[in-house]
Amino acid sequence: MIEEERPSAPNGVSPFEQIRCTNAAGAEYGSSRDFAQVLGYSDYRNFGQVILKARAACSNSGKRIEDHFVEITEMVPS
Repeated sequence: MIEEERPSAPNGVSPFEQIRCTNAAGAEYGSSRDFAQVLGYSDYRNFGQVILKARAACSNSGKRIEDHFVEITEMVPS
């Protein structure tokens, strides 16, 4: 089977790698606002349902939601 060609990301780095964050302890995390933008959601409010589905999938797979989703409040630049 021939492997599909995928469009290359700028500088060969995927958009998900570009938005990946790391805390002082070296743990990786990501901002849902950044994910929404990468996935093409122009209005963050529309991304809320995606987060709810992801939390449900996490729970349905036997994982603790609290171990994978942390609620934070960040100020949106004006």
